Amino acid sequence: MSSASALRRPITSSRRLLFHDLPPPYLLPCLCPGVHGWAGSRTAFSTQPWRAYPRDKSRTRGVSAIHRTGPKQALSVSKDPLPRPVLDAKKRTKYPVDENHGLWQFFNSKRTTLSTPEQDHAHGRSWTVEELRHKSWEDLHSLWWVCIKERNRIATESFERSRLNAGYGDYEAEERDHAVRHTMRAIKHVLTERYYAWQEASKLARSDPEVNLTGEGPVLIPSDFEVIRPSPAWPCHKLTSSWQDDVPLMEDAQTSAQDDKRLTV
Repeated sequence: MSSASALRRPITSSRRLLFHDLPPPYLLPCLCPGVHGWAGSRTAFSTQPWRAYPRDKSRTRGVSAIHRTGPKQALSVSKDPLPRPVLDAKKRTKYPVDENHGLWQFFNSKRTTLSTPEQDHAHGRSWTVEELRHKSWEDLHSLWWVCIKERNRIATESFERSRLNAGYGDYEAEERDHAVRHTMRAIKHVLTERYYAWQEASKLARSDPEVNLTGEGPVLIPSDFEVIRPSPAWPCHKLTSSWQDDVPLMEDAQTSAQDDKRLTV
């Protein structure tokens, strides 16, 4: 028998049962809290200091309409009776209303909440660019804000119809809004043309010696020129109608001179 086999001891049943009763190795730190200083290195989950009874700073804590729990402190209006609506229209308080108030401009001509499809459909065509070119700045500015108020009224009535699920008036309102937007687009087109014309005029004015753009003195400084007045020797057919009214013709001047000679003789 070799020495290795002599030193080997047989495993008894008691040792075999003790080995199977041992817990897994990963649970060993729990069974031995003193190993590797585990008992003295505990840290809380939260970084803030723990309080047994934290202060509740919410005044409405516990107020719930479902559980019928009210506030912790009684309010000053808790015992006052709530106002009741007046169902009878004759007993309601009447307030004076200004008939010319500015907010009436955001309603239709009937001053109702919703317009009928017939009222929305009864509108004219939109303004064209050719028509707006003859308008002044003040007219274009006024027409622009009229379109703004009209679109505001259309949007308000469309929102009210969708809220009430009215089911009518959407097509007529869209057609009216399309006409208003076409007018506003034409106004922008005219203003853009005038802006480009102003830029071209300013370029020509910078190169014109008779135009003063410094802001000091008159804007137009005309150069020296000679006034040409019509004379009787000019051909009559080249004179305009305004000159013919003021200046006598050559034949009339000769006949008047002969009449003067006859009177003197």
